[in-house]
Amino acid sequence: MSIHPLISLSADRQVKQAKGFREAAGELSGTSLEPLYKEESSNAPHRHDEGKKYLGVNTIRKPSARQKGKDDKHFCLAAANSVRDGGVTFTLPDGPEVTLVDGLVPLRTAAPDKARGDADPNKGVDDIPMLGLLPDNRLAVIVVKYLMPDATHSGAGDTPLRLLLAGLAQAAMVDGNQAALREEIEAATGRTTSEEAPLVAIVASARYWEICRKREAQKGAAWIREMERLAREIPEQIGNEIFYAAIENEADPLWTYGEDGPVLSEAIKLKDSWESTAGRVKPRRKKAEAAIEIIEPNMAKPPQTYSVKGSFEVGDRIEHKTLGSGVCQGSAGTGKIKVLFGEDTKILIHQR
Repeated sequence: MSIHPLISLSADRQVKQAKGFREAAGELSGTSLEPLYKEESSNAPHRHDEGKKYLGVNTIRKPSARQKGKDDKHFCLAAANSVRDGGVTFTLPDGPEVTLVDGLVPLRTAAPDKARGDADPNKGVDDIPMLGLLPDNRLAVIVVKYLMPDATHSGAGDTPLRLLLAGLAQAAMVDGNQAALREEIEAATGRTTSEEAPLVAIVASARYWEICRKREAQKGAAWIREMERLAREIPEQIGNEIFYAAIENEADPLWTYGEDGPVLSEAIKLKDSWESTAGRVKPRRKKAEAAIEIIEPNMAKPPQTYSVKGSFEVGDRIEHKTLGSGVCQGSAGTGKIKVLFGEDTKILIHQR
């Protein structure tokens, strides 16, 4: 079993499937994710213990031009370079302003060791796409999905649920390294981070959210409703605020390439990932309920005291020590009967 349960869950086949992630999301809750978050935090790699830093570390080669499949990383690197050139801030929809601290922040202490398998603390651990600070000095983990405006697919397995679980895993690892990160961030920004759980924001191109809405397997409001529910439950149970946002900028790409790599060409602007009513599911019309026939008591037979060893027939009057007087309405399956006590029908065992 993996020591990184959230990372393992984010890689689950159903979580990554367009047809399956809504159902997978429906099976999750803030309560069920809380112990996974704590375990993820406890098993996080600790770079400071290895004498390694989090901020200002180059995790990819310096690109000089756009590369297929690399937009996510180039966007994050451009933001990180722009931080060093003067700072980057953006505001989450209906949320706080984020001051970017760095991009592509490493969490691993070394390359994964195949010999250690699932016991390796570095297995499956990715860089934090963007790390930011909120006005109250809480940390923010920003998960990024950048697509071209004419993209026809969002990438293999990159469902909103997978992005959320990956971001939650990274937030847990940040939580497990708060002291070390606080030291570096204070040295870089002069601000002291709080000990509260990091905010998690899924920031994706508007085209990404459009594709998510247009897929045949994802049409309708059901998956959005589940994602919104998790965004309400996670803060209540774990403490991480959750935001979903779309990149509003029309420029593509949102950066330029120079001698020192990519830098942002304009300020990042965000908007809601979907309209506020998108997650409302229209209630189905209820079918007219058939009239329930109530069996009257058979007054020709005397009342019987209930016992699981007894045998009862339709219409028998039954005296139960806690439920009171009832009338047998019929069979409820082998060894079971339906008994009406006042206005409530109970299933009881008999003939045992």
